[in-house]
Amino acid sequence: MVPASRPYAGPMLLAEGFRPFFLAAAVWAAVALGLWVALLSGAVVGSTALDPLAWHIHEMLFGFVMAGVAGFILTAIPNWTGRLGLRGMPLAALVGLWLAARALALVSLVSTPPAALTAVVDAGLPLALAVYAARQVVAARNWRNLVMTVPLVVLAVADGLMISEGAGAAVPRGLGWRLGLAAVIILISAIGGRIIPAFTRNWLVKRGADALPPANPGLVDKLALASLHTGLLAWAFLANGRGAAIAGGLLLLASALNLARLARWRGWVTLAEPLLTVLHLGYLWVVVGAALLGGTLLSAAVPAAAAIHALTAGSIGTMMLAVMSRASLGHTGRALTADRTTVGIYLMVNGAALSRIVASLMGGLPMPLLGLSALLWIAAFVLFAGHYTPYWCRPRVTA
Repeated sequence: MVPASRPYAGPMLLAEGFRPFFLAAAVWAAVALGLWVALLSGAVVGSTALDPLAWHIHEMLFGFVMAGVAGFILTAIPNWTGRLGLRGMPLAALVGLWLAARALALVSLVSTPPAALTAVVDAGLPLALAVYAARQVVAARNWRNLVMTVPLVVLAVADGLMISEGAGAAVPRGLGWRLGLAAVIILISAIGGRIIPAFTRNWLVKRGADALPPANPGLVDKLALASLHTGLLAWAFLANGRGAAIAGGLLLLASALNLARLARWRGWVTLAEPLLTVLHLGYLWVVVGAALLGGTLLSAAVPAAAAIHALTAGSIGTMMLAVMSRASLGHTGRALTADRTTVGIYLMVNGAALSRIVASLMGGLPMPLLGLSALLWIAAFVLFAGHYTPYWCRPRVTA
């Protein structure tokens, strides 16, 4: 339960962590992809440190995704601990860390900032979040959620590895971004297993349904998470080595087990409420992405880009919008139901993922599909920012 808040007289955008960080995530998701298109077309020349593809990967993972993760963690901590959340100037300082990193990312499009400065600034937000979350969780003796700080530390390490590789350090090729992506999908699988069945169960109980998702995790859940997490970490560290086949097999097993896990949550009965259905759809992309990634490691016939975009544009894009829209509605006192604009946003981000994956499977550079994917992605996040910014900038609605 969220604790009673002290009187707050500052800017409403800084009243709760989700407000500025969800706005930042939405804006940067659109801006960074637009810049990637410009880099790809040659309209903008990238830096000498990170090539255009590396810049794109970095800013999606450590810019867009990191902002969304920050908003979620800062909003979840009061629920986990019963302590007041961060707001006002301390929250502004965290937002400032994120903005400083994005400023360096923009500078890198025209020059090469010092790698050490970039790494320190980039790692600042996830490390600060990890320290803050750990202090709050320990103070509340809420040991169960202390594990949630681990992905934050891993993201900081992964970011540093990617920057170091770009600067020419002896870092295994691609380890940084693979480790960062693995950390995010692990976080999605862990959080998804908490919120998706719980929200579904509550929704069905209100409608008098008899068949409900399980109230507690079972053996299937434990095996699904163990195989997925092990497979992702094996891919991160062994993708270019002899262990690739083992990682591929683990990921195929994880895909099957997580499909069984997802089926236990009864997502097909939630179609009447897209705000809930989209969470199940976001997790389905984890299943698809794990299967494609496993296939990539076992056969050259499965393009790596299809697997990566199933996990990123598909799972991360969908889950980010699903969680951000739900949290924004619930924490501003609005009804937990998706209006037509929100449904359109969900359709666009899934259309972006699907068209990008199909483009990868076709081979070459099918520009119409790539252009459609980029257009749908940018439109989804621009529309999300435009639709939800009034909620983030205004006080909570009271009955």
